Amino acid sequence: VQLQASGGGLVQAGGSLRVSCAASGRTFSLYNMGWFRQAPGKEREFVAAISWSGGNTGYADSVKGRFTISRDNAKNTVYLQMDSLKPEDTAVYYCALDRDRHGRVVRTIPSTYAQWGQGAQVTVSS
Repeated sequence: VQLQASGGGLVQAGGSLRVSCAASGRTFSLYNMGWFRQAPGKEREFVAAISWSGGNTGYADSVKGRFTISRDNAKNTVYLQMDSLKPEDTAVYYCALDRDRHGRVVRTIPSTYAQWGQGAQVTVSS
């Protein structure tokens, strides 16, 4: 499976953006997916994750209530809807594929993800 992120951009504080991650291959629907972000000079951090069926989700406290992760297995795509954006949300956003099929829990640690997209820049101006 290969991952291609898109949809980043520049937005003012309080605005919204949606980033998407399209996957190639037939097995996308078998894997949990995650979104991470990395700001300059900082470590990559967990943002959100969704189970292979879409039934379970998890969020970092910093984005809970503002961001929504979803997926469309028919389109092999996972989305991250970002509302009420803040300047501190500025980062490169990466989608990632869990290393295990049919994971029972959504994971928050980068090393538990096997494949990564190329990243989408999100910049929030104050």
